[in-house]
Amino acid sequence: MTTTTLERTVLPPSESLDELVAMLSRPDAEPTTTLSGPNGERLVLPPEVFEVLRGVIEAMASGQAVTIAPVHQRLTTQEAADLLGVSRPTLVKLLETGEIPFEQPGRHRRVRLADVLAYRERASVERRSALDRMVEIADAADMYERTAIPQRTR
Repeated sequence: MTTTTLERTVLPPSESLDELVAMLSRPDAEPTTTLSGPNGERLVLPPEVFEVLRGVIEAMASGQAVTIAPVHQRLTTQEAADLLGVSRPTLVKLLETGEIPFEQPGRHRRVRLADVLAYRERASVERRSALDRMVEIADAADMYERTAIPQRTR
């Protein structure tokens, strides 16, 4: 069965999802769960699908809409910038410096969702590493001890 998944946004239902969230968030909730179809057939959900389903339900329970998009999805520069939480000019700089690959079939650049997500993960790892290094430097210089003593400002 071949289907094309288009990006679509789903609003949270009007009824409460609290009971479902509680059930899926239990410590003993197994990541391998079965799903019953409308005709009674039972399908085993892989752990990855279970985690996605849990995340979708938790987001909807908190009143958020959920957008479903395939990873091969192509984004405009504005959509990619919004996803990264940066301005469009900042994203364009990232594209031009080669940080994120892009295609330009005509006048407009297109960015693969997978490439944007990969960049976001790389940037997060780099930020964490830089912060860890800053903590090491501050600790080695006893900066925490020096600033622990209140200083008079007046």
